[in-house]
Order: sequence, then structure tokens, then C-alpha cells
Amino acid sequence: MKIAIVMGTRPEVIKLAPIIRKIPKKDCSLIFTGQHYDYKMGLKFVDQLGLRKPDYSLQLSHSTPNVQIPQIISKLSKILQEIKPDTTVVQGDTNTVLASSICSLKLNIPISHVESGLRSYDWRMPEEHNRIVTDHISEILFAPTNNAKKNLLSEKVHGKILVTGNTVIDSISIYSKIAQKKSKLIFDNDFVLLTLHRAENVDDKKTLSSIIKVITDSHEKIIFPIHPRTKKRLDEFNLMNKLSKSKTITTIDSTGYFEMLELMKKSSFILTDSGGIQEEATAAQIRKKTFVLRKTTDRPEAVKSGFSELIGTNPARIKSALKRGFDSKIPHKKSPFGDGKTAEKILKVLYNNF
Repeated sequence: MKIAIVMGTRPEVIKLAPIIRKIPKKDCSLIFTGQHYDYKMGLKFVDQLGLRKPDYSLQLSHSTPNVQIPQIISKLSKILQEIKPDTTVVQGDTNTVLASSICSLKLNIPISHVESGLRSYDWRMPEEHNRIVTDHISEILFAPTNNAKKNLLSEKVHGKILVTGNTVIDSISIYSKIAQKKSKLIFDNDFVLLTLHRAENVDDKKTLSSIIKVITDSHEKIIFPIHPRTKKRLDEFNLMNKLSKSKTITTIDSTGYFEMLELMKKSSFILTDSGGIQEEATAAQIRKKTFVLRKTTDRPEAVKSGFSELIGTNPARIKSALKRGFDSKIPHKKSPFGDGKTAEKILKVLYNNF
């Protein structure tokens, strides 16, 4: 078997790491698209997680999807024709995933989609477009949960669907053991962890301003690792000054994976619009209540099991969550996203099929 694993963002690196660690180099070509130009959001995680250097790295000249996607298709096409893989493995719902899948389809290379079947039913999310298209042109669909499988069946996708769990739980099982030693951040416990990066939250001045106002007015101890996209908007909307004046909010640059694991573990609870964090917070090593700053979620399993609560961006609901969060209870349940053996299941299927 010869597979091509294509990745381009931080979440893809983290979630594909357990598969990359287990597959022999001779059976796999690693391709990094560079969708995130910032080293801190991309190749840093390849280095930090101890993964081998990608065999191919693309150089992209633009970050907007309408230019970036065709650039990836064009550059990746030459690589895939050279290595002739039996299948292209993609993970998630990024522009890299969409571009790699379209490119593979047109080259008659079967697509294997890790983390398929997620749906928010929110068409404002670019990720929703990407994953729906990818699911419908994939030959093998690795659904993380039974709910994801139901979504795929309801859409009558033509590929083979397998429920495997989510590799994010594998990654936490592997790396949480060394996170404290590797982390370069030192914080006390009893703080709220805040992350923001979704376009519908940070690109809208009114929404972002409202969120910043309610967290600064709360006077709660908050640690806020700022995503590069969010930092750009905070500067553009003149909101960084308001954050810097707060005596209770600590802003830090976007962190590495070990640092984020430690922040999640030490926090009292989490405010986020991240899909990945909704999953990670359910892991046995973390188990933290997550208040989701979105109108919809593509991880309903976390809500149903009591780990997450969908609160949107209404200031009153955020204020309520900040008050209730310190007393929130986590259910005595296992993570709905798997047992930490997802990578093994995925590789077994790949070897059996290719």
C-alpha cells in the first residue's frame, strides 16, 4: 500500500499525528500544503509532536479560499501524479481537505476522509461547504460517531462508512503524558480558558466587540490565547487596547499543542468556538465543561453527553456562563469521541482496502 497524507493546518497535524506515527515511511508520503502561512499555526506542530518532516511542502501565495484552493489543486496534482498513491488521506473540513479531494478525484485516486459526517447545518461556515463536498466524493468515510454515520446515510453518500472514533482522543492519550514537561507556559489553576477564531465571531465587528465587552466587564480571571486571525481583527477593530487595560484577562500569542493541553487541564472551564476543543475537553485526561460561543455545533455528541453547552454570542448568556462555570459538573461518562484506538482502526481498514 502507498498512501498520500495531505495536511495544511494545526488541527490536521494534531489529528493525523496518531496515524503518521503508526504507518511505516515506505507506505506513506506526507504532503504539507502550508494553508496557514504562520509557522506557529502549521509546521510548528509537526516539529513539536515529533513527526517526520513532510516529503513535500507547497508554497502558496495567497490566503483567500478562491485563490488558495486552485493553487493547492495545481501544485498537488504534480505531486500525486509523481507518487501515484493508492489513496489520498485527508482529515476534517479545511480548504486543504477540499482542494486535495477535488484534485484526487480528477486523478482517479480514491479519497479516504478521516472525521467525516460532521454537520452544523450552518451554511455561514466555510467548513460546512468543504466537508459536505468531500464526503460526497470520498470512497472511504471514517465517521467519528454513530451520529456522524447517520448524517452520511441520510445524504446517501456513495462511499463505505465506518465508525472509528476520533483521532483527537488518540493524540491526547499519547501526548498528555509529556505535556506538562514540554509546555513552556506556567499558570496557576482556577481560570477560564477562552479561544476565538470562527469567522462568524471574529470577522463581525459587532459580535467580536460584544464578546470582548462581556468578558472584560466580568472581571473573571481569563487566559486568552489569541489566534492570528483574531489578533488581526482585534487590532483592526481597536479592541486590543480594551483587553490590555483589563487586570484580570491575560492575552498570549497562539500556543503550541502541549501548552494548550496544559491550559485545558488547569482551567476551571472553557469558553470557545472551536470544534476541536469541544472534542478534546471530553478526554479522560481533561474533562472540562465547555461553553460554546456559536449558534450551532457540529459536535452535538458533546452537548448530549453533558460536556458542552451551546450558548451562542448573546452577552447575557455569556455572562451567565461565566458565573455558572466554576460550579459546573462534568458527567461521569466516557468521551463520546472514542477510546484512543482510532488510528489503529483506520490503518487496518486502509491496509485491507489498498
